[in-house]
Amino acid sequence: MNERALEPEIAEEECLRADLYDFLGALLAAPPDGRLLSRCEGLAGDDTAIGKAFGTLARVSTKFKPRTAEREFNALFIGLGRGELLPYASFYLTGFLNERPLAVLRRDMARLGIERADNVFEPEDNIASLCEMMAGLIRGRFGDVADLETQKSFFNVHIGPWARHFFNDLESAKNSVFYAPVGAIGAAFMDIEKEAFRMTQGAKA
Repeated sequence: MNERALEPEIAEEECLRADLYDFLGALLAAPPDGRLLSRCEGLAGDDTAIGKAFGTLARVSTKFKPRTAEREFNALFIGLGRGELLPYASFYLTGFLNERPLAVLRRDMARLGIERADNVFEPEDNIASLCEMMAGLIRGRFGDVADLETQKSFFNVHIGPWARHFFNDLESAKNSVFYAPVGAIGAAFMDIEKEAFRMTQGAKA
């Protein structure tokens, strides 16, 4: 059965937000396979910052096979001992892994009914998992569709304070070619989300 058939219906703009979080989560959780690379090749952009980044990713994707994308992924995130980047909230916010941001996230996950997948062994505060959680809140994968206040709180606590910095680092990383436009997409999207939540607060004032 299609998982999305079980999800509540939400507005089109909310679907687009969730889709982009899911897309970033998929690209950052594991090296892209042939299917995901083909999806990247089919992207279209426009003259906005995020649209230009989508266009760049589409062009770059045509030069990549799964094996070359895997090598880049490993150099960025795995490496010998560690990769070029450590995509964890704890590291970006404290300089160390497994620190207080992870404990706060685990507390909020329990409160929101979000459970760690059995096949995931890395700390939950990695950027891929956080993107997947945000998509799940928007789509109602953990129960009811999260209202905007819940989404804003999760974003402001667990994503907003550090994710743009990470995406900037990803865009400019020495080993980034395929992932450089992924970083640009993520950085632009974080700006869009931050401003949208700010405007929501302003509208209530």
